[in-house]
Amino acid sequence: MQNIELVNLFNENLFIADLKATSKEEVLGELLDLFIKEKIIRNKQIVMEMLHQRETLGSTGIGKGVAIPHGRTTAAIDVVIAFGKTDNGIDFNAIDGKPVNLFFMIIAPPNDDENKYLPALGSLVTILKNDKNRKKLQQITTYSELISILSGEE
Repeated sequence: MQNIELVNLFNENLFIADLKATSKEEVLGELLDLFIKEKIIRNKQIVMEMLHQRETLGSTGIGKGVAIPHGRTTAAIDVVIAFGKTDNGIDFNAIDGKPVNLFFMIIAPPNDDENKYLPALGSLVTILKNDKNRKKLQQITTYSELISILSGEE
């Protein structure tokens, strides 16, 4: 997946530069509320249960201050990604045991005919493996800054 295609899965209304959440559960809820507000998902409880189920397979806290809670659900119509950031690290049971500041929530329908879900996840992980990208993301305050980093324009 090209970075431009990845960027198209983001939406300015699914961007929070300063999460209020102080726990894993609150982060999931705060990001899910964006999807509800934008009428992207229909049922918060179904999606929350799916995310919890996914976490039982292994933490989506991938380390180095990043978490990518994700999954497929009938409550979603298309593949969409929300972004949230906090300056106060949150315990997300990350694989490296460190607090998380950067959250990318990917919600996808059960049948992803255009095959966007896994390539999006892979592209995101590739971008986030880069120390410079993570450092830049921790400094952003606007949606356009997020998009320029993700698209490689930075």
